[in-house]
Amino acid sequence: MENANASSCRNGDGTQTPPPHVAMLATPGMGHLIPLAELAKRLAQRHGVTSTLITFASTASATQRAFLASMPPAVASMALPPVDMSDLPRDAAIETLMSEECVRAVPALTEALLSLKQRPTTTGRLVAFVTDLFGADAFDAARAAGVQRRYLFFPTNLTALTLMLHLPELDASIPGEFRDLAEPLRLPGCVPLPGTETMKPLQDKSNPSYRWMVHHGAKFREATAILVNSFDAVEPGPAEVLRQPEPGRPPVRTIGPLVRAEDGGGSKDDAPCPCVEWLDRQPAKSVIFVSFGSGGTLPAEEMRELALGLELSGQRFLWVVRSPSEGGVGNDNYYDSASKKDPFSYLPQGFLERTKDVGLVVPSWAPQPKVLAHQSTGGFLTHCGWNSTLESLVHGVPMLAWPLFADQRQNAVLLCDGVGAALRVPGAKGREDIAAVVRELMTAEGKGAAVRAKVEELQKAAAEGLRDGGATAAALAEVVKEWTSADDSVY
Repeated sequence: MENANASSCRNGDGTQTPPPHVAMLATPGMGHLIPLAELAKRLAQRHGVTSTLITFASTASATQRAFLASMPPAVASMALPPVDMSDLPRDAAIETLMSEECVRAVPALTEALLSLKQRPTTTGRLVAFVTDLFGADAFDAARAAGVQRRYLFFPTNLTALTLMLHLPELDASIPGEFRDLAEPLRLPGCVPLPGTETMKPLQDKSNPSYRWMVHHGAKFREATAILVNSFDAVEPGPAEVLRQPEPGRPPVRTIGPLVRAEDGGGSKDDAPCPCVEWLDRQPAKSVIFVSFGSGGTLPAEEMRELALGLELSGQRFLWVVRSPSEGGVGNDNYYDSASKKDPFSYLPQGFLERTKDVGLVVPSWAPQPKVLAHQSTGGFLTHCGWNSTLESLVHGVPMLAWPLFADQRQNAVLLCDGVGAALRVPGAKGREDIAAVVRELMTAEGKGAAVRAKVEELQKAAAEGLRDGGATAAALAEVVKEWTSADDSVY
């Protein structure tokens, strides 16, 4: 474990009180770790709170290690020991794997929390435990370790949280499959959600991942409060509903957007980057950035049609490409962003040569915060992961929605039908349709103009909330006040 070296407070008698410390559990996936890390950094910078980021053995990749090594001294890290998962089927869903790993790691996590409590002069006073959405069973570990303040960090949006909180009752009232519903789900304050567009693990009730989601939805209510990585302007309807107290439901606080700074953190971002150097040579707002997040992949045929669609559009593009997914699932790289095979070999013959004057294709990875912040970036073709969505909004970049898995399809509904911050790539995903929607966004034609205007509006709202005294900053300050109240029985 790396120690968190934050300053202590000096008491009137000359002794020092260790700084408040928060243990944070990140379930597998960079999409979970990144926003928790940003929360930890913001707590240190603005409130003097130190943190330990606790991770699982299954995600101890080079990418994660570099990311954790880039954290400031006030943010420590700790890896839980491996747990035996050999009894699970090889085709177990990601949601099942994450949930099982968390449950099986509860004894080790309990010991880790006890060790943090017993060393306040080294790590700081443990004042709270925070876990993300697939770690709700870790509340059991925190309870066993005597940690009274147990918070849920929800890294996606208020719409998804509303669905999760209502899921146990929906499970009891909807006898068939969500995908077979004749009418959309109409949740309080939310955009109507067609059953086919609800999050991936809800699409098959016979899959163990479905029962896990119902379980988590019920377990969320054990939290002291729920911290959500969203902001009111992007979801005013559910924000208004969730702001009202409800018996049996924890208070909900919007503390987003929590996004990476332009330097992104980690050695890759600190090194000279061909992507940025190439962007430096392009006209303002002329490039569409194409990336499916840290873990997304396309089937081979869709990858081919995307390439030909980009070429046909005539627009400049920067594309982060990986080798195709197997079986069309789209999450082959969930645990490691590196391409499994040479991705260039799957591109159409002659594509790279024909587009060399207008496009740049890079394998596996690009410094996304830097790319989205660059003046030459004018659009983002995205999988609609919530981290990527928030980064796009913070930097004022309009989006094209191409969802793959997890909650991305319902995020696309929210962005396109509810918020108006994205255009949807047509379902057939043929090259002509791709070319047309890329042109519409990049030239601000048709609906593209309205999307661009809406994103600019949300960019301003996000910045306003994050400033000192803004709504987001005030919400986080209130949480810290709860953590550092006179009741120190937590430790």
